[in-house]
Amino acid sequence: MSIKNVTRRGVIKTGAAAGAGLALPTYLSAASHTGFTNAPGNDKVTLGFNVPQTGAYADEGADELRAYELAVEHLNGGGDGGMLSTFSSQVLDGTGILGRKVEYVTGDTQTKSDAARASAKSMIEKDGAIMITGGSSSGVAVAVQGLCQEAGVIFMAGLTHSNDTTGKDKKANGFRHFFNGYMSAAALAPVLAKNYGNDRKAYHLTADYTWGWTQQESIAAATEALGWQTVNNVLTPLAATDFSSYIAPVLNSGADVLVLNHYGGNMVNSLTNAVQFGLREKMVDNKQFEIVVPLYSRLMAKGAGANVKGIFGSTNWHWSLQDEGSKAFVKSFGTKYGFPPSQAAHTCYVQTLLYADAVQRGGSFNPCSVGEALEGFEFDGLGNGPTLYRAEDHQCFKDVLVVKGKENPTSEFDLLEIVEITPRAQVEYAPDHPMFAGGQLGSCNPGA
Repeated sequence: MSIKNVTRRGVIKTGAAAGAGLALPTYLSAASHTGFTNAPGNDKVTLGFNVPQTGAYADEGADELRAYELAVEHLNGGGDGGMLSTFSSQVLDGTGILGRKVEYVTGDTQTKSDAARASAKSMIEKDGAIMITGGSSSGVAVAVQGLCQEAGVIFMAGLTHSNDTTGKDKKANGFRHFFNGYMSAAALAPVLAKNYGNDRKAYHLTADYTWGWTQQESIAAATEALGWQTVNNVLTPLAATDFSSYIAPVLNSGADVLVLNHYGGNMVNSLTNAVQFGLREKMVDNKQFEIVVPLYSRLMAKGAGANVKGIFGSTNWHWSLQDEGSKAFVKSFGTKYGFPPSQAAHTCYVQTLLYADAVQRGGSFNPCSVGEALEGFEFDGLGNGPTLYRAEDHQCFKDVLVVKGKENPTSEFDLLEIVEITPRAQVEYAPDHPMFAGGQLGSCNPGA
C-alpha cells in the first residue's frame, strides 16, 4: 500500500514531550492495554517507509525504497539473506521479527517537513506502523523524529546529515546510523589541506536549512583550524535549480576554493553551473581554483557526470568496499535491481535490520525496549566496520570515507574512488560539544 499526495498538515500537540502522544483512532485504542502504540498482533508487524518520491532528493528516495523492500524480503526469509549472515548479532533468522511477518506502507515526504509529518502521521494512525524510517533531508528527519517522539513510535532516521538531528533536536525515540556534518569535516579537512595547502580562501554556497547550516559551520571550522579563510557564505533555497546568479559573484571574490554545501539535485546543478562559469580552469594568486563537495553520493556523481572528476568529498559508505557485509549487500541489491546501491540505500537497509535486531534481542516491540537494546550497542558486519550506537545522543560512530571523483571511470556507477578511510577515533566528539548543544534526549515515549 502506498500513501501519496498527503496534503493535510498534521496537527500535533507539542506541550508534554513524553505524554500521551498522538490521539489514536478508535480502532487502535484496543492496543492501549499493551502499553505502547500500535502493538502488533501475532501474525504481522507494519513498518512505515517515508521517503522523498518527489522533490529535489527524489533519486535518493527511490534508492532508499529499493533498500527497504530488500530488507523486508530478507527479514521474511526471501532472497539470499544479504547482511543477515554477516551481521555480528546473528539473532535475525529470516522468520520476520519475533515471528511476525514484516509488512510495510510508504509515504512521500516531497522533501518538505510538513508533507513528511503528514504522511508519517497517516502511516501511524491509519496503517498501524510501529516504526517510521526514511527521509533524505535533515529538515524532514528533525520534523518526523519529533512527531514519532510524540506518537510513541521509534524513528530510525534515513539519510540525514545535519548535526542537529542528534544534537539540539535529538529525541529518545530517534536513532541515526548515518554520519553527520562534523564527522565529514573532521575527515575531509586534513585531506584538503594536504592536497591544496593551508593558505586557502573559501567561498561557501549553502543550502538554506538545518543540514546546510550545520554542514557549513562544520567544514568552515575544520578548515579554518588548519589555516583556511572563509571569505563568504551565501545561503541558497532548497527549491533552486539554476545557481548561475550565485556562482557569478565567486569570480571576483578573491576566493580560490568554492565549497558547495549542497546535496542531491542541488549539488548536481550548482556544480554544473560552476564548471560552466569556468571556475575549474581559473587561477587565483597562482593557485588553481578548486571545488569541494563535503557530502557526496554515487547518485549525485552520476548526475553531475564528468564534472566530479578530481573533486573531494566524504561519504558514509560506498559499494566498492570489500568487507564481507558490503559485498553481501552489493550482491543482493545488484541481483534484485541490476545496479549497485547508493549510500542512502545502504543506511536505510541497515537501519531496518538494526531495528528488527533490537526488537528481537529485547523480546518486545515496545519502543522503550527497542531503545534500551540500541543504546550503547556495538556491532560489526554491516558495511562500516565496528560501529557504536552511542547512548547519550543515539548517534552511530564508525569510520568515515573520504572520496574524490575518478579521472578515468570504468562505468556510470564507478565514478568515485576512496582516497582515505578515516578512523572512527578521528571523527568522534563529546556529547556536549558546542555544535551539538542545546537539546535534551529526554525519555522514551511508548505512546498508547
